[in-house]
Amino acid sequence: QVQLVESGGGLVQAGGSLRLSCAASGSAFSINTMGWYRQAPGKQRDLVAVITRGGITNYADTVKGRFTISRDNAKKTVYLQMNSLKPEDTAVYYCNAPDLFYSGSYKNYWGQGTQVTVSS
Repeated sequence: QVQLVESGGGLVQAGGSLRLSCAASGSAFSINTMGWYRQAPGKQRDLVAVITRGGITNYADTVKGRFTISRDNAKKTVYLQMNSLKPEDTAVYYCNAPDLFYSGSYKNYWGQGTQVTVSS
């Protein structure tokens, strides 16, 4: 059984910072790409940032220059450092591993989500 467990969400004032973490638990699996998505009420789930196993990153235009994605392959953990937060960043943030290899096949895994609320 493989799980992605997020932590680090919360309430912060505009201009503040938060750091999200997502740890993959279980055994006998490997992860290539890891990423973060977010979903605001009444809106679709959108990509925030992704990082490959080799460290290549990609960001949504709305967060470029403010958010930084990183990962620790040994710990099977991905991070999202969020600076200069804005009220429009308020959403549930989901960790994603779209090509996690487990039990003989590649699968798409999601975390349970963590709420980020930015007050004005």
